[in-house]
Amino acid sequence: MNYISIQNIDSLDKWVKQALKIKKKPLKNKKLGKNKTLGMLFFNSSLRTRLSTQKAALNLGMNVMVMNFTSEGWTLEFEDGAIMKSGASEHIKEAAAVVSQYCDIVAIRAFAGLVDKEKDNAETVLMGFLKYATVPIVNMESATGHPLQSLADAITMAEHKTKHRPKVVLTWAPHPKALPQAVANSFVQMMQLQDADFVITHPEGYELNPEITKDSKIEYDQNKAFENADFIYAKNWSNFNEYGQITNSDPNWTVTADKMKLTNNAKFMHCLPVRRNVIVTDEVIDSENSIVIEQANNRTYAAQLVLQKILEHRK
Repeated sequence: MNYISIQNIDSLDKWVKQALKIKKKPLKNKKLGKNKTLGMLFFNSSLRTRLSTQKAALNLGMNVMVMNFTSEGWTLEFEDGAIMKSGASEHIKEAAAVVSQYCDIVAIRAFAGLVDKEKDNAETVLMGFLKYATVPIVNMESATGHPLQSLADAITMAEHKTKHRPKVVLTWAPHPKALPQAVANSFVQMMQLQDADFVITHPEGYELNPEITKDSKIEYDQNKAFENADFIYAKNWSNFNEYGQITNSDPNWTVTADKMKLTNNAKFMHCLPVRRNVIVTDEVIDSENSIVIEQANNRTYAAQLVLQKILEHRK
């Protein structure tokens, strides 16, 4: 059993309910991971993902090993048949096989390069380990997805569920750096598993991968999208068609208190880290309707549920 995408979940509703039970008694299955080791491999930096996944493993009684490939590991080669005369020092075939001998589960974090769309969509790093490792693989954010975050988002929304069918809005917001589509992609895929009025709003030209958004509603007027919303999820992503480029920096897309007044007293969500007064104003993120810290806390229980299911599957 691997956890590569939110689409690996057989029943989102059941998984969320299980995660909420884990949250009430996080140490209940402390013996499940005894003498088991989680290897966490980071090709990019992390705060919430690293700490929450490590805590999740410790809650299950697992040992944890962490390696940062950017500063501690050999540069890896992923191409089959490569003549390794320069650059990379080790091939993924050996690296994945060796790591598999040390660990019972391997978790990978490797962002999009935002230069070569085809390469990013191929998920070179994640798929390399998936192909050559002999133990389960967990996606801690890849080039195109962040399924641990979207599972945590689903858990958080369940804790704040409305009595009516909710309206959920994923809104693009400006950012000074080009960012991947991973978080937005997984949030869209998670919402497609929900019974909700789901709307994606962004400037024209900032469409996400149509193979992911499918028939999800897209609204180019942010104010209109916000009307009567119950949840506002803000996130930046760089241009998908003009790949990795920033073609819009319009500050009018920042989430403000005035825009939140258009909603149905909506909860504000963001995966963090967040650029204050660029993505969202202080007034909104510091308000009582902001649930970003709760989202971050639920990262632990999302990861713990995934690890627990893998350990149970391997019994």
